[in-house]
Amino acid sequence: MKKEKYHIEYVFATVSRRSLWNHLTTPPGLASWFANDISIHDNKYIFKWDKQEEEAEVVFMKPEISVRYHWVDEEDDATYFEFHIHTIELTGDIALEITDFAEPDEKQDAIELWDSQIIELKRTLGI
Repeated sequence: MKKEKYHIEYVFATVSRRSLWNHLTTPPGLASWFANDISIHDNKYIFKWDKQEEEAEVVFMKPEISVRYHWVDEEDDATYFEFHIHTIELTGDIALEITDFAEPDEKQDAIELWDSQIIELKRTLGI
C-alpha cells in the first residue's frame, strides 16, 4: 500500500527558534524527546529506541528553518519526515510544521504518536 503525505502543525508560544532547532537536529536535543539515544555518522543519524535502531539521512537542511530526514530502510525514496519552523505573523509565535508519510489505515495512529512526542518536546523546552 502506498503511503500518504500528511502535515501537522504545533504552536510554541514562548520558545526561541534556535532552541527549537537544536531539539530537532542535534543528538542531545533529539534524544530529549524523540528517541532514547542518537548518534551521527557521515551525515546519517542513528536513532535508538530500547532494542530497536533506525538510520536516517539528512536529505535537506536550511539552518533554523527546515530539516528533512529520510529513513535509510524505507523502500520508497520519495518518503521522508520533515520539520519546518516558521513564525505566525499575527501572533509572532513560533510554529513547527511536521510533514510525514503513513499508510492510510495507520495515519491517525501516526498523528497521535507525533502528538505525544510533541508534548514531550514542549516539556523538555520548558513550555
